[in-house]
Amino acid sequence: MTTGGFDPLSTNYAASGRVPGGLLARWLARVIDGILIAIVSVLLAFVTDSLDSIWVTGLFTGLLTFVYCVAFEVTQGWTPGKKVLGLSVHGAGDGGKPTLRQSAIRNAFTLLPIIPLIGGLLGVIAILVIAVTINSSATKQGKHDELAGGTQVVKN
Repeated sequence: MTTGGFDPLSTNYAASGRVPGGLLARWLARVIDGILIAIVSVLLAFVTDSLDSIWVTGLFTGLLTFVYCVAFEVTQGWTPGKKVLGLSVHGAGDGGKPTLRQSAIRNAFTLLPIIPLIGGLLGVIAILVIAVTINSSATKQGKHDELAGGTQVVKN
């Protein structure tokens, strides 16, 4: 079944030698990245004297997470958390690093905390949808991978 140019069933990992990264490894990579981002976020909050502002902290966290993930995926093909766990992100098509557009789309959900009042809830819903779709996909591609044209997180 093809959805918006994305056909997960046609992705042949065996022929390409790529093995998809599973949900647990991807979640652990996000936890590692989240810890690194939290450290930077707290430091920025102290420097700007805005630790007491939930709005600013949410802005820092959402924006930092987005920039962090996109910058590492586009330039390196991985985030530090993914690198530690032996994972990399492949762009749709040739399987190289994701393009700026692909990475921005697949990480757009990290910007949800910026939305006042409901951003946190929307972020949790997005994470649940992504986890369910990764877990139920034969190729371990989440909804965010599908929206990005078929990006893949694979084991190195």
